[in-house]
Amino acid sequence: MTVALIVAAGSGERLGASVPKAFVEVAGRAMLHWSLDAIERTESISHIVTALPPGRVAATVGAGEKPAPPHETVPGGASRSESVRRALEAAPDDDLVLVHDAARPLLTPEIAGAVISALREDPDAQAAIAAAPVTDTIKRALDARVVVETLERSDLWAVQTPQVFRREALQRALEASPEELAAATDDASLIEQRGGRVLVVPTSPQNIKVTTPLDLQLAELLLLARERDPA
Repeated sequence: MTVALIVAAGSGERLGASVPKAFVEVAGRAMLHWSLDAIERTESISHIVTALPPGRVAATVGAGEKPAPPHETVPGGASRSESVRRALEAAPDDDLVLVHDAARPLLTPEIAGAVISALREDPDAQAAIAAAPVTDTIKRALDARVVVETLERSDLWAVQTPQVFRREALQRALEASPEELAAATDDASLIEQRGGRVLVVPTSPQNIKVTTPLDLQLAELLLLARERDPA
């Protein structure tokens, strides 16, 4: 079975919101509730733990409906990875751990299931991550904004969540120093730094992360379109 950890402790400063990002409404529901709904409907999920901003731990989640798997909340940490560590400490001892950012409300059970299956099918891998192929030309520039390199985009992937881990590998990775945890932009990078095998699972570029007001508008349009035409 798989335990799901939802990271929902972000402040949403770049979004310019008056509430924590996970509680910003998009297409008629709080962003967090879209992710909860998708994870509740994902096969093999046995338990859900959500890391929320301090002071929001007692808040109602799941739009007032009890999720199908047992669900609990914990206070988030000072960094994203610290929030993951706290949620993992509260989670049952399932062999696989799915980590998802509430800021990606376009998650589907199909995406989550594909990432879980990819890790189960590769016994040598420690993690599997959702990602979309990069379609833009990517250049690397120095501080003076002078291009020094054009990267080969066929090798590049835009990383998303969910990311699924073997529990022991994630626990070891989260034993890093607070400085390492604060610098990590995703949990898979902590596995990579320790030489772990991480699989890329191709997924839809529509699984966007909401960071700016423009992202929020796009997410709303995509969610409303999906609700009108679930197929």
